[in-house]
Amino acid sequence: MAVTTATSMQSAPIRYDRVSIALHWFVAALVLGLWLLAQVWDFFPKHSAGRVALQSLHVSFGLVLAATLVVRIVWRASLGRRLPPANSGLLGFAARAMHLGLYILLGVQVLLGLFSRWLSTEALSFFWLFSIPSPVMPNKALADTLLEIHDTIGTTIVILAALHAAAGLLHHFIWRDGVLERMLFR
Repeated sequence: MAVTTATSMQSAPIRYDRVSIALHWFVAALVLGLWLLAQVWDFFPKHSAGRVALQSLHVSFGLVLAATLVVRIVWRASLGRRLPPANSGLLGFAARAMHLGLYILLGVQVLLGLFSRWLSTEALSFFWLFSIPSPVMPNKALADTLLEIHDTIGTTIVILAALHAAAGLLHHFIWRDGVLERMLFR
């Protein structure tokens, strides 16, 4: 299978704009941090101060992720630099599907997190500064179901992000085609 890459289409690799790059890596850090917080709080007893604090941080950083996703989507749709596809054919399709899948899963994940919290009657607190009241009636059974889905999607996002990163490393170290450099700061 022939691989058509960004550097084979032009003489010098082009990069995304600094805002797009910063938002990409900030979202990546938030996703990894949120997933790690969810893994760590299981070491604490239920309802312990440590577990509640980690869950509150998770909710707060989840709200930061929600706001960052909105900014990223608006930026990408308006002022963000659009680059030609790095690959054509099956690889190009896989790249587009991965990006779209991650965007959709991240959006669904944020909504599931918000509604599972609101439905369980727990406060949606932002770094202990203020709370966002629930717009829905409590429903513990539905909250538990949404939380299970939230957990599964969280792990799925981390796995897909790892595959996304592995693809970037493959482009960089094996194919040496400049695709990873498009999303790196210089």
